[in-house]
Amino acid sequence: MRLIPDNIDWQAYANDEDDGRADVRPASEWAEDVVRYFHGEEQQQVIGHAMPWGKVGERLMMRPGEVSLWAGVNGHGKSGQLSYVMLNAMVLGARACIASFEMKPEVTMRNMNRMAAGSYVPTAEIINRFHRWTDDRLWIYAHRGQVTPARMLAVARYCRKELGIDHLVIDSLMKCGLAPDDYTGQKNFVDALCVLARDTGLHIHLVHHMRKGEKEFDAPDKFSVKGAGEITDLVDNVLIVFRNKRKEAQVEAEKDAKKLGDLALIPDSTLICAKQRHYSWEGRISLWFDKQSQQMLEAAGAGRRYIDFATGEWKQEWKR
Repeated sequence: MRLIPDNIDWQAYANDEDDGRADVRPASEWAEDVVRYFHGEEQQQVIGHAMPWGKVGERLMMRPGEVSLWAGVNGHGKSGQLSYVMLNAMVLGARACIASFEMKPEVTMRNMNRMAAGSYVPTAEIINRFHRWTDDRLWIYAHRGQVTPARMLAVARYCRKELGIDHLVIDSLMKCGLAPDDYTGQKNFVDALCVLARDTGLHIHLVHHMRKGEKEFDAPDKFSVKGAGEITDLVDNVLIVFRNKRKEAQVEAEKDAKKLGDLALIPDSTLICAKQRHYSWEGRISLWFDKQSQQMLEAAGAGRRYIDFATGEWKQEWKR
């Protein structure tokens, strides 16, 4: 892991100096792309980084040049799921930067260590090996508190231009210096993120809160996202994290072993794909939380994984 300090001359990255002339091109340049779309889909290479869950397959990919909104009620595990997605992207060869304005870098890394090791208390050796493995794979923007939209855009440009970052996590929109009722400011900032992503190939993951419904047991939809309605219109993907509080309450109250076994088969969390601009699939992914590894597993009773730092690949459980 490497830190991105605040003493960089951000003004140099505050503005895009391109005057747009390079973007005015003959329409015929896209002929081969259109031919491949209609007549060569089976030969097309899948672009983007896969999600950590095999059952998702190619239905949901983290593709270059897009903005994904990760929304959910406070405390439902948005940041945790996104950290696991970033860890999986790094295993697949991506470079990531996490800008978490409410969480200390050591807390972010503590949680990712658990996920990488498949253990709640990794050994000192594993912790050090993981941190070495993250070099040239993971950066942390070490800023606490609010940032201005202009600064966040400058950080994004710096990450892409100077570090070759593939995925940037902004956690969260409410920490980007915009008032809850500044709908115009929110729209303009998200629009600027979308333009930057499209023009540079960076994938931006924007964490945002949702309004609580009458009951926390009720799953939200994209219309429950706080702030300007244009936010969900502008982004490419809308992903909603919903924690099964109803199950948690039932487990806490239940004493019967058989009923507890039945409850274990019910998902702990649901990842709802409420929008994919460039792909037709929308739906729900059931996930189970493993407390020891902090991983979200794709099936009840599925074994947790760990990263083999020698090969850089996921493996199932530690060898005994």
